[in-house]
Amino acid sequence: MMSEDGRLMSGEPIIRAMEVLHDRANGLGGGFAAYGIYPHKKEFYALHIMYDDIRAKEATDVLLDERFEIDSEETIPTRKTPGIGKSPLLWRYFVTPKADRCTTDTCEEDFVIDAVMHINEKVEGAFIFSSGKNMGAFKAVGFPEDVGRFYRLDEYEAYTWIGHGRFPTNTPGWWGGAHPFTILDWALVHNGEISSYGINKRYLEMFGYKCTMLTDTEVGAYAFDLLLRKHKLPVEIACKVLSAPFWDEIDRMKEKGDPMADVYEKLRMVYGSILLNGPFAFIVGHTNGMIGLADRVKLRPMIAARKDDMLYIASEEAAIREISPELDRVWNPKAGEPVIGRLKNPVNNNSKAKVKAKAKVKETVA
Repeated sequence: MMSEDGRLMSGEPIIRAMEVLHDRANGLGGGFAAYGIYPHKKEFYALHIMYDDIRAKEATDVLLDERFEIDSEETIPTRKTPGIGKSPLLWRYFVTPKADRCTTDTCEEDFVIDAVMHINEKVEGAFIFSSGKNMGAFKAVGFPEDVGRFYRLDEYEAYTWIGHGRFPTNTPGWWGGAHPFTILDWALVHNGEISSYGINKRYLEMFGYKCTMLTDTEVGAYAFDLLLRKHKLPVEIACKVLSAPFWDEIDRMKEKGDPMADVYEKLRMVYGSILLNGPFAFIVGHTNGMIGLADRVKLRPMIAARKDDMLYIASEEAAIREISPELDRVWNPKAGEPVIGRLKNPVNNNSKAKVKAKAKVKETVA
């Protein structure tokens, strides 16, 4: 659920919506991501970390101190909740990269990604599960409605909320393996299975991403970061890379003289290794919007709706009706056709752009 006007909303409605979808999960993973929850710390990267023990925290603290200025740190507030067992040590830090570690030629976001990947790969018992600005992911082993109450999400306010209930099939149910999967401000929840995980993983690793979770969903979050942030593709085009038209569909477009046929053909040639095969339905949150995308055959359900400034995407209409009974429009997105929500007043978190802007001001003053 997203307010395109940027209105802040309690987490209670998304918890109720996920409760309606209770039987889609089996209690081995639930999670949420929320945008706009740290307005008083919006210039800092919010690192949410789960630790197996205090030794993992001590080792991580050393690495964080080397790379970041730490504005503050604290335990993530929780409440005792039936259905949620013993938790790891849950901690959050608000940080900025140290000035001497990030030059004007270095993308700040890539520096943060490298630090996250390094800690997740090298520090045993530590896992950074959220690393964006003015947003956070919250996940655990349990049904999503219990996870939401455990993390006290009813006490937060956000303009975008996404939630997920997991039914793991190929990988174990554990706290870090629950959805959403995140990097920077990208948070992705997934229903289905990505059968092309192996080639997708190898392709992403060529660009410095480290897939350590051994789950297919992880590649989805990194793919959106690569295509949208690093390669700067428009959202609509990035979605046509991941959920690409079939070759015979492109051939039919050529016969009709459709100019997009040539575009789609080139996208398949350039980005063939990141094409996602298999049944999937994604909901992706980011600072400036929300994206819904199903596979090119639509083997997993996805429904969308609008009410005033609100955009809703869910597996079932019942979840949407639970929190918004009267809707302006309800529709079933076609296979491979994205549902896109955009903030009317976008937020600029591009640190490189800020550096260039400051340099331009100095030049003008001189």
